[in-house]
Order: sequence, then structure tokens, then C-alpha cells
Amino acid sequence: MNRKGIYSDGTGNFVSPSQPGPCETVELRCRVATQDVDAAYVVINGLSYKMQQKYSTSRFDFYAYSFVISAEKTTYYFELHKADEILFFNRQGVVEQINPYFNFCLIPGFSTPEWAKGAVMYQIFVDRFCNGDPNNDVEDDEYTYIGEHVRHIADWNQLPAAMDVRHFYGGDLKGVLDNLDYLQELGVEVLYLNPIFVSPSNHKYDTQDYDHIDPHYGIIVEDGGECLAEDDLENAHAGKYIQRVVNKVNLEASNDFFAKFMKEVHARGMKVILDGVFNHCGSFNKWMDREKIYAQDASYEKGAFVSENSPYSDFFHFYPDGSWPDNTHYDSWWGNDTLPKLNYEDSQQLEDYIMRIAAKWVSEPYCIDGWRLDVAADLGHSRPYNHHFWKRFRDTVKAANSEAVILAEHYGDPSPWLDGTQWDTVMNYDAFMEPISWFLTGMEKHSDVSKPERLGDANHFFTAMTNYRARFTTPSLQVAMNELSNHDHSRFLTRTNHHVGRTASAGARAAEMGVDHAVMRLAVMMQMTWDGAPTIYYGDEAGLCGWTDPDNRRCYPWGKEDKQMIAFHREMIRLHRDYPVFRMGSLIELVSEPGLVGYGRFTEKEKAFVLVQVAGEPRDVTVEVWRLGIEDGEDMVQMIATTNDGFAPEAILGHVTDGTLTIHMEPGMGVVWKNLNLHGV
Repeated sequence: MNRKGIYSDGTGNFVSPSQPGPCETVELRCRVATQDVDAAYVVINGLSYKMQQKYSTSRFDFYAYSFVISAEKTTYYFELHKADEILFFNRQGVVEQINPYFNFCLIPGFSTPEWAKGAVMYQIFVDRFCNGDPNNDVEDDEYTYIGEHVRHIADWNQLPAAMDVRHFYGGDLKGVLDNLDYLQELGVEVLYLNPIFVSPSNHKYDTQDYDHIDPHYGIIVEDGGECLAEDDLENAHAGKYIQRVVNKVNLEASNDFFAKFMKEVHARGMKVILDGVFNHCGSFNKWMDREKIYAQDASYEKGAFVSENSPYSDFFHFYPDGSWPDNTHYDSWWGNDTLPKLNYEDSQQLEDYIMRIAAKWVSEPYCIDGWRLDVAADLGHSRPYNHHFWKRFRDTVKAANSEAVILAEHYGDPSPWLDGTQWDTVMNYDAFMEPISWFLTGMEKHSDVSKPERLGDANHFFTAMTNYRARFTTPSLQVAMNELSNHDHSRFLTRTNHHVGRTASAGARAAEMGVDHAVMRLAVMMQMTWDGAPTIYYGDEAGLCGWTDPDNRRCYPWGKEDKQMIAFHREMIRLHRDYPVFRMGSLIELVSEPGLVGYGRFTEKEKAFVLVQVAGEPRDVTVEVWRLGIEDGEDMVQMIATTNDGFAPEAILGHVTDGTLTIHMEPGMGVVWKNLNLHGV
């Protein structure tokens, strides 16, 4: 059998409907080379069914089988016969023996929002994006955090310090609002905001009040009070901070501002995803009140740190050796006492409270479009409870806003949570960020490890992608957050210098030395043409460098942007958005050579392929475009090319002969080609 002619996947090209409901009729399809098999079977949940030839093209025969799907998870693979030869096909590809790990999977009743499939997202670490309102800036000595006073950094271009958590540059929601034109012109469709709820740190993963937007990001209506004296480390004396974040006038004004922010974003046709940190909160949280900043306001209940009789005492796990008042003996995340772990198993009230929060922000008047869930697999004290929580969370969120997306931070196999009852998808480290980083840079995503042998290793790239993509159903894969960089890892552009380092060991400036902009463009080309939701970390498009946290949180370089990199991002985003094949098309491996990968995307009407060469010698690459459904005599057009010298979106025509197209490639070069059709390119 012609193994290269065999193909199927979970997209609408081969499954109809692609997101079936329980007891709905589903048609499964598999294609083979024309007249290349004697019989085709689909094995569904272990039972074999003969498929019928449905239609043919000059290159392929398409076999189909229809059945009524149950309400349960359904797995399947294909079995193909020709004379004495039997081959199988699943997500591993063509094999002679089935490994169930790679079988296709359908979950009746599970769907992900259409708007999120392939959506272009943009992650903003708010304090470092733009200062739109200097009146809400954190002031020097406003309060103390982890043993030192907080500082306002007046120089926007100053690089983050090695201990940066208490340094504030003044970025806020007004700064995001002021730059929506820029983001729209770039092509961004979804804003993913790092936490914006009340919190004492610049990263805000230590939530102080889940019900309110931090006035330092919103509006301070009633200001006043004193900052701390130079040698004072008692936040109970931090009058200005208490006035700003405990005063409900400021809290409600900031929530009102956020509601207006959301209306403006939605009026532009854009979406917003907020960061939800529900595994732990912060020691400043009003439930704990370790800093005693709420104890002075009679409208707040006593915190669990202060009083054993606090209504929030069971929100946390206190160890037997502790005592009140000022009980420091509580469970915390990874031993960080600023991050008390939430104790859901012992408090139904806490679980109910967070469910209310989950629904509150996806509902009127805010109507956010989804949640990104921090360290979601860590929540709770047992795996059974963790799954219970996320099942209830999904039910709660979807009941309030059925189109909201639920996206979790997760490393490793996400499939236990992607069963249709919990998360929609994950931040795609294993099936995107890692394989691309290794192939294009030979660097691990923190810049902590260099493996030169991985640079240009096409076999490792495709093997890793195949293995990890198999853990997703197609609806989850189509909305997976595909990032090159983010707030937890080194900037991708820094990884192109192949240096191991962090700020403390190498110095911040070393992150900018020897970087390769051509390789960065190759990464962006792959990001915008791979399946999933391409997600830009603010400033990547402007040429920001940086080691891992906190150096990756440099301020957006307003006035010092890399204009060429922005232009390249804009052009690649345009291609991604203009042609549905890059959002919803099937993905197929076409070329795997040392230093070079090639893959295709195709739908019934649109066919495209991408070649990326990061290493090796110049070469002519023959691409078997017939595998995309391209016929002899058809023309294809080069949509864009990037090289070591820059990029060009000029159109170059190529004529398909014998099912192939030959492209000359050089190191540092990437190209995107697409078929011509009746509607133009």
C-alpha cells in the first residue's frame, strides 16, 4: 500500500460532525491512494466495522462509516487490507501494530468555543505593558512586601532587578485600553491578562481580594494616608495602601472601570481571558489578613491569621503546633508563606465562594470570555477532589457563559482533565513550546539547558509533536494556547543565542547578546501556521529579550520597538486570519530532514505547506504536494518568505508537476506556499 496516501484526523475534514452530541449520527472518513486497498475497516471501541468507498478524486479514495455515537468516550482507528498486507492508522500515523495511546478519540457533548479555535491571543503582564494613568501608580514605601518596602521604578526602560517582585513600573488597564488600536492593527483577537485582582505583588499570583480589580490597575477615587516610614515594616501602619485597596469606594470604582474596559474591547470584536489563581491565595488576602490591613475596618470579618474564630479559619489548613493570634503555622504552596494554600476539602463555604467568583466575572457587567487557571493540577489535597472541583467549575462557568473558554496551566499529560467535563484545553508547553524551542534553538524553555544535538533534529521534533498532540482531542487542540515565550520562561529571542543563563548568573544584558532575529521569524512562522491558538507574549513582536522570571517581564519598549519584527508578526497574523486552513485545516508531516521540517495544512478547498530550515547546507527540497490534494497542472503561490536578510511577502508562482513542487532552501529560511483557488490565493 502507498503509505503516504493514507490519512485521517479529528477535524471536520474527516469527522462529521466534528463535535458530536450524545446519540448523534457521526460519519468517520479515511482516505487512501486511489485503488490502493481491497477493504477498509474502522475499529470503534474494539469492534470492527467495514467502511464503504464514498467518493474518489484523481489521487484518493475516501472511505466512510456512519454510526450513532453513545454518550460515552469513543475511541477508534482504521484497519486497511490489500492482498496479504494489513496496515493500521491512528494518530501515530501508518503502523503495523496498534498502540492504543494514539487512537483517535471523540467525547460526545464536548465542544470548545468556535471563536477560540485558532484565535490570535496576546498575553499582557499588565505592570509592564503601558502606564496609562500615573495617578494609580504604587508609590515608594507605600507598603512592605517580603521584608522590604515596595518601589516605584520611574525609568520605564530600567531592566528588572534579580528580586523584582516588589518593583512596580506603573502599567495598568488604562494603558491597555490606550493601545487597543495598536493591538487590533497587529491582528490580535484575544487579550490574555495576567492576574488583575487586588494583590501586593507585581505578578499578582497572590490574590488579596477575588471580588475586586486592583485599584493600582483601575481607579483610585479616594486617596490619602501615609506611606511607611523608612524603618517601618508593619503594613498595619501603611495608611495609603489600606486606603487604596481596602476602601470599597476604590474597589467598586475599579470594577466599574473594568466593566467599561470590557465593553470597549467587545465593541471592537475582541475577547478577554483573565488569570484565575484558585490553588492558593496571598497572605495579604482578606480571609487570612496576615498583614492586618483589614482588621482596622469593621466592615470586614476577622482574618484567619488573627483569630481562630474567623469565619475563614477552615479556608486554610493550620498545623496543630500553631496558636492564635498570629498563627504562622499554615499550609502554603511550595512552602511560600506568602502563598497560603486554599483548603477546599474542609470548607464547602470556600468552594461555593470560588464558584461564585468563577461565574461573577464571566457574567454581566463584565462578561469576560474565559479563565486561564494557574497551577490547576495542584488544586486541592487529592486527585479525586481536584477533578471534582474542576467539574463543578466547568458546570458553573458554562452555565453562566456557555461561550467562555477554560484554559489551564499544565505541564505533562493533560488528558485526565480533558475528558469533556473539566478544562477545555491547556497552555501548550509539551505539544508546542518545547518541541519548537528544541528544534529551532537547541534550548530548553527556561534557557537553563542547552542540547546542541536537538538543534535541527527534525525527527525529534515530529516525534515529540506526535506523542504529545495525541493527549488532546481535536477540539482541545484547536484552542490550545501556543506560545513561544511567557511570564514563566525565557524570551524566545534570547533562546536563539544558545546561551545557558539567568540574570543572577549571567547578567541581564547577556540575554540580548548574539540573538538571531531570523530564527525568531522562523518560530513566528511556525506559530502562525501550526494548529492551535497562536499566543504572543507582549513585546515578543517588538524584539524584547530576557532570561526567565523576572527578566522576561521587561517593559514593552515603546519608542524602541523592532519595527521589522512587528511588521513580520503583522504579516504572519494576517495570513493566519485570512485563510481558514491555518485555523481549522488538517496537519500532515511532509518533510523531515536534518535541519529542516516541512508540514502541510489542508481543507477541502485550501491547501498550504510550510518549510523551515534552521541548519545545514543550502538544498533543493521536493515537496509532495499531492498529499495535500493538489492536482498536477495546478499552480501554487509563495505567500511569504523569511531569510537571514529579512522577509518578503511577495508572490511567487510554482507549477505542480508529478504531484510535487521543488523549493530551494537555505539556513535561516522559511516559506509558506498555498494553492490558488477560485477566490484568489
